[in-house]
Amino acid sequence: MRPFQERYAAALADENVRTGLLAFQRGWRDTRDAQIAELEQRTGADFDALRGDLAARKDHVRAHWDHYLDAFTAAAEAAGATVTRVTTAEEANAYVTGLARARGSELVVKGKSMVSEEIGLNDHLEAAGVTPVETDLGEWILQLAHEHPSHLVMPAIHKRAEQVAALFERVLGREFPADDIPRMVQVARTELRERFLAAGVGLSGANALVAEGGSVMLVCNEGNNRMSVGLPPLHVVTAGADKLVATYADAMAQVRLLARSATGQPITVYTNFVTGPRPGGEMHIVLVDNGRSAMAADPDIAPALRCIRCGACANVCPPYQIVGGHAFGHVYTGAIGLVNTAWHHGLDAAADPQALCVSCGACAAVCPTDIPLPAQILEVRNRIMTQRPQRTDSRVRAVALRAFATPWLFAAGTRAVATVTEPLREDGVLAVPARLRRHPEVGRRVGWRSPPAPARRPARDRLRPRRQPAVPRLAETAVTGRRVLLFLQCITDRFAPTVAESTARLLRAAGAHVIVRRTQHCCGLPAFDSGQWETATTMVRHTLAAMEGADDVVTPAPSCVAMLAHEAPRLLRDDPDTAAGLQQLSGRIHDIVDYLTGPARLPAGSLDTGDRTPVTIHRFCQSTNTLGRTGEMEALVRDLAGAPVTALPEATVCCGFGGSTSITNPEVAEGILDRKLANVDRTGATTLLTDNPGCMLHLKGGAHASDRALTVQHIADYLADRLPAS
Repeated sequence: MRPFQERYAAALADENVRTGLLAFQRGWRDTRDAQIAELEQRTGADFDALRGDLAARKDHVRAHWDHYLDAFTAAAEAAGATVTRVTTAEEANAYVTGLARARGSELVVKGKSMVSEEIGLNDHLEAAGVTPVETDLGEWILQLAHEHPSHLVMPAIHKRAEQVAALFERVLGREFPADDIPRMVQVARTELRERFLAAGVGLSGANALVAEGGSVMLVCNEGNNRMSVGLPPLHVVTAGADKLVATYADAMAQVRLLARSATGQPITVYTNFVTGPRPGGEMHIVLVDNGRSAMAADPDIAPALRCIRCGACANVCPPYQIVGGHAFGHVYTGAIGLVNTAWHHGLDAAADPQALCVSCGACAAVCPTDIPLPAQILEVRNRIMTQRPQRTDSRVRAVALRAFATPWLFAAGTRAVATVTEPLREDGVLAVPARLRRHPEVGRRVGWRSPPAPARRPARDRLRPRRQPAVPRLAETAVTGRRVLLFLQCITDRFAPTVAESTARLLRAAGAHVIVRRTQHCCGLPAFDSGQWETATTMVRHTLAAMEGADDVVTPAPSCVAMLAHEAPRLLRDDPDTAAGLQQLSGRIHDIVDYLTGPARLPAGSLDTGDRTPVTIHRFCQSTNTLGRTGEMEALVRDLAGAPVTALPEATVCCGFGGSTSITNPEVAEGILDRKLANVDRTGATTLLTDNPGCMLHLKGGAHASDRALTVQHIADYLADRLPAS
């Protein structure tokens, strides 16, 4: 495997990756959603119930792993197979290679097997004088190109037809028009048919191992698995024990979600259950551990063993669309690869791709076995930071986050930057001079996004009690008279203070008594996302102390709500007293959209100025994927302001801010931002609203750098601008 930076640079240089994967992700999402909707209608159960059922079935087997391993082994051997359990990749490779050589076979035909990729079987076979031939069309293409799969299900998804045609011409010595895909497929079929007939060993993976009957379930669309299993005299299965299911009914529950999540099909073309060898043949099932037992013993990571290798987590991943699987992963790609790579190949192999994840949560929203992938990715990131502190990126992040976590130092730094950059200030961003943008490193980081300008006066200074302007109370609401602590959020406080001011004005219009405490700083999310959990825990405790004594807490940043409600409890597992205080407070922590939609709801039309300029809305990704928000912002704009809302295509896809990702891997953030702004262009709207300050600054900087005539606002600013004068 080439070093990460080489893979990353190669992916960025290949425009086919970005354009091809964008079309694929969009098409997949439409077909997948349609198939899931049809399944929900047919079964009467929603997706969460369906995947919860499959997750429970997989968890049950994992909780009784030894029992089901023994049951599967007994049933498979009773049917005539030989079952062998191995601990390491080296043992697995030696066993399979030994079988091939003992049977005198110099040729192995392979159906799709990610475990064989995981253990590096092909290289081991070749070193022993045995030729492995991939028979999955995508895998065969990549074998000819001397590449590895970039996707769990569609290994050559990053290749375009013209690339494949050029590859075939070079390797096969014949001309292939790029638009004649049927001819290329026919030639591949002919070439592979000869190998099927000549091979002494056929190898497959397993989509499920059924303990009830000792069967191996195989699904595919090309029929090559059937050929690999049925023609050679020796059939070898390489699989992990995580593929175990208890019964055939459990296997059917998996089939019900597998193809829909993988390719948007109701079912694959071929679904086979192989029980024992064919007459006169042999069947060897090699169960590979390679870190799976360690995963199963780790309660934070064990749910990753539910994975059915559908690839849905990659199919919705915005960074994956930019760089593809060779960069976004190791052997296993997508979000699941960022988790299990650490156990199969070590923390160092998992470390660099971690920086590509923007923590948007889209992977968890579509996972058919309900794996908490975002939480597990952050768990791995934390272990990299704590167990590999000598890494340069670990040291740099640790120093930066300690400085950030020190309120006076952060305040002094932002004030200094505000003073120095005063001449560059332009509508809330820094207009970087063209000559600086032309510098490769500067252009890489800010050529595509004008950085936000630190405020001359932070929100905490603007919102001192005697400086707040009078705001007329618009109505008696459920929060009238309540003491509401305005949690500013660090970015809002220092880079977008008008958003905090607008939030305060809206709260007072609903009758709340607004408190702004100068002791507040940050909820700890930046440190948490970076894997610096010790620093994050300190910041959470500081934040909770600053929130004491308030009836409610409201912030303009749903990211803070997500942090305090969903992530902070993990940090406080060893601090029951503080955890109990957080639990008591958690039901009273709101972002401004949630608060205005619920207890602080203002009368319909109370902010209607007659302005009917259409707006479009980008929702912070975790507002949807973590907090479960849907159309609340749209409803507020329509009901309170009377303005029309134009639906934003791919509204729930991340904008690319992604915290540190936009700093460490700016090309990824740039590509995702381009996708978002192109979707905004499609709406024709000239005003873009969002609910999270980080998204607002990122989108505003992108619009400014690209000279778009687009006004980007936090929804609090948009609504507060329509408050009647006092």
